[in-house]
Amino acid sequence: MKNNKLLGALLVLFASLALVATAGAEPLSLPTVSVGMGKVSKPADVAVVLQIFFMMTVISLAPSLLMMTTSFTRIVVVLSFLRSAMGTQQAPSNQIVIGLSLFLTFFIMAPVWQQVNTQALQPYKAQTISQEEALKRGVAPIRKFMLSQVREKDLALFLSLSKLPRPRNVDDIPTLTLIPAFVVSELKTAFQIGFLVYIPFLVLDMVVASVLMSMGMMMLPPVMISLPFKILLFVLVDGWGLIIGSLVKSFG
Repeated sequence: MKNNKLLGALLVLFASLALVATAGAEPLSLPTVSVGMGKVSKPADVAVVLQIFFMMTVISLAPSLLMMTTSFTRIVVVLSFLRSAMGTQQAPSNQIVIGLSLFLTFFIMAPVWQQVNTQALQPYKAQTISQEEALKRGVAPIRKFMLSQVREKDLALFLSLSKLPRPRNVDDIPTLTLIPAFVVSELKTAFQIGFLVYIPFLVLDMVVASVLMSMGMMMLPPVMISLPFKILLFVLVDGWGLIIGSLVKSFG
C-alpha cells in the first residue's frame, strides 16, 4: 500500500510539472529541503533520516519510471526503427529523436495531465480535499490512459506472475502491476508499427540489389545506391507527416 501511495505521488508530481511546462501555468510552490549532519538523540530521528535518503533515491529514478507511464516508449522506439530502416546512420541524431519524442509525449499526454490538474492539484491547493484524496484522484487519469492502451494478455500475464487474487474490476489492479504490463504492450505495438515502416524500404533495397546484380555490379554496395531513393521516396510521400500522424492517432 505504501509503495502504491509513493508511486501515485510521483505520478501526480510528474504530471503537474509537465502541465506547467506545456501550458505555461503558474509555477508550483515546492517546499525547500535542507540536509545536515548532527547528533541523534532519539531512535525516531534515525528512521526519518533513512526515509529521506529512500525518498531521494526514488526521486532520482523517477524520470525513467515516469517516462514508462506515458506515450514516450512507443514514439521513441518507432522513430528509432524509422531511422534504422532508412539507413541514414545518425540522421536524425539521438538528441533530435529523443527531443521530438518528448514534445510529442507532451502533446499526447496534455489532456491527461490537465485532468490531473483539474481533479487533484487545484482542489488540493484550495484545501478542499485531503492529500490522500488528491493522490487518488491524480493517479486515476494516468491509470485510465494506461488501461486504454494495455493489452489484456499482457495484463493477465503480470497478474498471474504477481500471484495476487483475481481483481474484481480494473480499480483493484495494483499500479505496480499495471505499469510493466503497459510497457510490454507499448513495446509490442511499437515493434508492429516498426515492421510496417520497414516494408517499403526493404522492398526498395531488394529492387536496387536485383538491378545491380542484373547489371553485373556485384562489388557496388546496394545501400549506397538505395539510400538516395529512400530519402526521395520518404519526402515525396510526406513520410514525417504520415509517421507522426499515425503515432498520435494510435493513442486515440
